[in-house]
Amino acid sequence: MPEPDAPALSVVVPAYNEQEVLPEFHRRLASALEGIGMAWEVVYVNDGSRDTTLAVMSGLQAADPRVAVVNLSRNFGKEIALTAGLDHARAAEAVVVIDADLQDPPEVIPALIATWREGFDVVYAQRNTREGESWVKKATAHGFYRVMQRLGGKVQLPPDTGDFRLLSRRALDALLKLREQHRFMKGLFAWIGFPAKAVRYDRAARAAGTTKWNYWKLWNFSLEGITSFTVAPLKVATYVGLFTAIGAVLYLTQLLVRTFFFGNPVAGYPSLLAVVLFLGGVQMMMLGIIGEYLGRIFNETKQRPLYFTERYVPSRVSAE
Repeated sequence: MPEPDAPALSVVVPAYNEQEVLPEFHRRLASALEGIGMAWEVVYVNDGSRDTTLAVMSGLQAADPRVAVVNLSRNFGKEIALTAGLDHARAAEAVVVIDADLQDPPEVIPALIATWREGFDVVYAQRNTREGESWVKKATAHGFYRVMQRLGGKVQLPPDTGDFRLLSRRALDALLKLREQHRFMKGLFAWIGFPAKAVRYDRAARAAGTTKWNYWKLWNFSLEGITSFTVAPLKVATYVGLFTAIGAVLYLTQLLVRTFFFGNPVAGYPSLLAVVLFLGGVQMMMLGIIGEYLGRIFNETKQRPLYFTERYVPSRVSAE
């Protein structure tokens, strides 16, 4: 819950090794929010950075009383860092989530606020274009969102939408009740429901620094999202096993018929080996899917805290 004298708006910015871009990000953020007509703060979360990101955040806080700094005890990953920032947001009315790399322009935030004032609890920024990204990354991102839409069932993940969005206070309070270890924030944002609307924007190229997401990390993140968001892979495993069994029964039937009427010459070992390897591969794949879910159950049963805060220095801005 917000403090009695909390600012109306909090902007949560998780960061990992973003020393090059943070000063420019803060300058553009302050300029974009200058005329919104409400008191605001920005909560920078240092997710165990190995460069001078924490020092840059501390410098920004010394120069601007609207800056709060959350320093995590180590690197916990973006989803956890984002959660830590939301936990420490003092906002009385709304919170905005945005990355520090300036691919999501802070200048879009006033449009999010205007749509929120129309009565929507969740206003998500939906991309028109994705500058500075390869066609492979654009294609895989497009495919991922479409797969998630098909697997989501009653909870639909908006396509071409990242974490950049605004949440009302009641939507934020509902979100913070969800404390699972394996956090796919895009799915959690959609799961809480509440009236939502999109604001379209053009995503820019990274302003400075290097991306923290290579293709291997993106692949693992997509697996995390699918297994955290839906049990559809388990259903797929069930049907694959069922159809494989049906195929085996049909093959056995035709083999018996052929043997009874025409005899059965000695079968070739290559075809037998191919069938055995295929079935073994299917079984290992199904076990892997089950293992992914069992691993998540194992982590949840530990009931460990999501993160530890090494330091939290709140902003000095009030509701006035």
